[in-house]
Amino acid sequence: MAILSIVIVNYNVKYFLEQCLESVYHSDLTCKVHPNEELRLEVFVVDNASVDGSVEMVREKFPQVELIANEENVGFARANNQALRRCHGDLMLLLNPDTVVEHDTFAKCVDFYATHRDCGGLGVKMINGEGAYLKESKRGFPTPAASFYKMSGLIHLFPHSKRIAAYYMGHLSDDETHRIDILPGAFLMISREAMEKVGLLDESYFMYGEDIDFSWRIKLAGFENYYYPDTRIIHYKGESTKRGSMNYVYTFYNAMAIFVNRYFSGSNAKFFNLLLHLAIWGRASLAWMKRVVQAVALPVADFGVAFAGFWGLKQLWATYWASNVHYYPPQYTWVVIPCYILLLMLCSWLYGGYQKPLKAIRIVKGMMVGTAALLVFYSLLNESQRYSRALLLLGCGWTLLSTLGIRGMLSMLHVEGYILRPKALRSCIIVGGEAESARVKQLYESLGCAQIVHIMSPIPDSQKLNDTLHIYRADEVIFCSKDLTVQQIIDLMTELSQLPGRRQQVEYKIVPSDSDFIIGSNTINSTEDLYAEVLQTVVSPLNRRNKRLFDIVTALMLILLAPLLFWFQRRKKLYFAHCWKVLIGQKSWVGTRGKETRPGIFGPEHALSAHPKHLSAELKQRLQLRYLRNYKLSTDLQILTKNIFNI
Repeated sequence: MAILSIVIVNYNVKYFLEQCLESVYHSDLTCKVHPNEELRLEVFVVDNASVDGSVEMVREKFPQVELIANEENVGFARANNQALRRCHGDLMLLLNPDTVVEHDTFAKCVDFYATHRDCGGLGVKMINGEGAYLKESKRGFPTPAASFYKMSGLIHLFPHSKRIAAYYMGHLSDDETHRIDILPGAFLMISREAMEKVGLLDESYFMYGEDIDFSWRIKLAGFENYYYPDTRIIHYKGESTKRGSMNYVYTFYNAMAIFVNRYFSGSNAKFFNLLLHLAIWGRASLAWMKRVVQAVALPVADFGVAFAGFWGLKQLWATYWASNVHYYPPQYTWVVIPCYILLLMLCSWLYGGYQKPLKAIRIVKGMMVGTAALLVFYSLLNESQRYSRALLLLGCGWTLLSTLGIRGMLSMLHVEGYILRPKALRSCIIVGGEAESARVKQLYESLGCAQIVHIMSPIPDSQKLNDTLHIYRADEVIFCSKDLTVQQIIDLMTELSQLPGRRQQVEYKIVPSDSDFIIGSNTINSTEDLYAEVLQTVVSPLNRRNKRLFDIVTALMLILLAPLLFWFQRRKKLYFAHCWKVLIGQKSWVGTRGKETRPGIFGPEHALSAHPKHLSAELKQRLQLRYLRNYKLSTDLQILTKNIFNI
């Protein structure tokens, strides 16, 4: 009996993982080459210290899975190797958790190996959650020229050029089998024979580059890598890193530098490294500059319009009330007024006035607090420094109105994140059987995330689905996986995208059978979203900001109070070191193991015990999850106060 070992590395994508495993275990394992011999699956899930309940979900719903639960995020390569060492399969597959496979994908791949003896590595045709072909399904060797054309963007101008589009082998048909250089890490199958010669993944790569290195080593060992489009998978790419972030640039460049130093030498390596520096850092710098401009554009506009209003009010007040346009000295215009505006903007920022999505009430609250603070400060000044309380109030009123006015203009221009009016519910069509469609409709109505306008049962063809989308002006199609195979879903998505006069901007979602979550491209809706408005998640910009301010203020206070507190500390050697690390942002007073917060001096479990080592791992995980989803500043204060002598 042939054995296929499947290795899935997971990090905080529980819902994607569940759907992936559902598709894996609903596969048809009958091979055509050996019809009397059924394929047997051996599935490993390696969890890299997720805090979203992934481990508990696998244990509860998929007890047959070989689960490896790491206590820390050890990276993609090392996590895969943990499972690969335990695999018994004739073939081994590295599979991303944010994928869905067709029912006969595994059987077809096994048949392909049986008829292609030179095949060491195998990849399949991948489409995204919108039905579009993913060109990373087949890639060429990343030569200096190919990498430069890709990172410079020239590849988009000549997508089918053998030379310029070599990175994605654009000259080869997407619908034909080809020998290729590089396989995608989202679906990378390798034979036992090739694995024994190639070895495990290189753990020098933490993330990115390991699939390129692994694929190239397969070819160097004398085997061929194949692109096989006769079966397809959906790859949501839901966990990808932000491409413009400095963290991405650093990680990606390190991975490419390792690859270059290993497979290039002499002047080629130096030239390639130069191109990498120019292309990667150039793109990252442009992305960083774009984010900076986007971050400062609105505050600069707020300040400019507010200052113009303050100045105009001052001129009118001095002319018609004080009867002397020179009544106010220059320092009032160029020092006092800017300070007024900056304080108002600061209060608005603290109350979430610059947080998306826009909520006008946050701006109003912040400005009111700012105005009150200015009036208190004004009352404490000497008589000679009090220019005009009325002018101060008028200026504050103008700043509030102008700030809301700018948001109103952005709303009229439909700028994302600044829509003042309530967003209309999306119109959705459900495709599935009557019973499951009724369940999904009830689920959607309970979530309040869309409006169901039509149910299509039995399963339509792509033309009928397209016509129905036009008639009902629908924005979204929901597929019931209980009634449709993955192959039917992919067929409908791809055929619909190729129809002339097709309905534009249609989103696709899949509802797994007997589940209360809906998965789409980069988005998940679940019953937990019912509480999205009341949950104060630690990752929200407002809470991140308040948490950081709390850390800075308390760190300064603890340093100032050191003469009193230091002598009562149980860990005297760490007192000032911890205060300093929190102050400069290396750590937070309270943190979790994941990337959602800075590393913590204390964890959520310290709310229960100053010495939480005796607490079970499951309890610690639940406490961390509750802390992340129900964050309150008072929780940090409580934990810090309880452990004040254990800093």
